[in-house]
Amino acid sequence: MATVRRFEELEVWADARELCKKIRKLVNQTELLKDFALKNQILGSSGSVMDNIAEGFERGGNKDLTQFLFIAYLL
Repeated sequence: MATVRRFEELEVWADARELCKKIRKLVNQTELLKDFALKNQILGSSGSVMDNIAEGFERGGNKDLTQFLFIAYLL
């Protein structure tokens, strides 16, 4: 099993990034584009999933990573 050295190598982070891209595209192609507050909240929360995965990984322990993955899951 290969050692993961950067959070960008995590499949779950890559999946979250792809989802974030899809959400951004969807928001920019619908009426949500006109509702700035809602649009910003949706985009912020989708980016927060990637942020939590990255932060948990950078903490360096399995317990912290598990906690932050759980937070990302709840978002």
